[in-house]
Amino acid sequence: MALLFLGSAWGAAPSYSVASVVNAANSAPGPFAPNSILTVYGSGLARSTQGITNTDIHDGSLPTELNSTQVMVGDASGGTPAPLFFVSDGQVNFVLPGTVGPDPVVIRVVREGQYGPAVTLTLAPAAPALFTTTAGYALASRADYSLISPDTPAHAGDVVVLWATGLGKTAHNPQPGELPNYTSQLVDLTALQVTIAGVPLDPARIQYAGLTPLSAALYQINLMLPGGVPSNPEIRVTVSGQTSPAGVKLAVQ
Repeated sequence: MALLFLGSAWGAAPSYSVASVVNAANSAPGPFAPNSILTVYGSGLARSTQGITNTDIHDGSLPTELNSTQVMVGDASGGTPAPLFFVSDGQVNFVLPGTVGPDPVVIRVVREGQYGPAVTLTLAPAAPALFTTTAGYALASRADYSLISPDTPAHAGDVVVLWATGLGKTAHNPQPGELPNYTSQLVDLTALQVTIAGVPLDPARIQYAGLTPLSAALYQINLMLPGGVPSNPEIRVTVSGQTSPAGVKLAVQ
């Protein structure tokens, strides 16, 4: 009877595959960059749904365990727990620490002491991903953080803030899960290119590209929109030879 009760309480081990690990910004598969927000989809990943609250944040960092679920990051012999944003039976959002790489890393989801399969993630120095809306527009704002959308589009001369993850190393590389109380630009700004409607943006129009203060693994690109941009153009970001997926639009009129 005790064994039956134990099996019922713990349930099956977490189930997922390498194909079900994606970038949280746009659901793109790997390769992944250090200091990126990733999602694992599967089943049996957590005993119930829980997202982080202010009480889960200690010493300016995200928790590494939520609702008895962890994501271990390392190699085949073991690892360390990754910072977490959200857990549920079918989904876990976590930060791939900025300290990993350049070699591939192994991750495993652990729920109540039960380990899921070890899956290997391929890494790249950068893997830019723009956060997007369900309508396929880049999640963007103005300098005052008011939302840019088809109803409130940007115009020539506006400062546009693009929200992204996976842009790579910054001058002050944050600790895993750190909510930095500082700004920190990309180490190599010359490796960054933004194209709007297929036309490279003049680098002089990029005012800042780096970490977002008080946010883990969230980057921002602040740029001044040039004139002559067509309505709702495609926007893509390239860093160190890796380019964000095609088809993302920027709300412009």
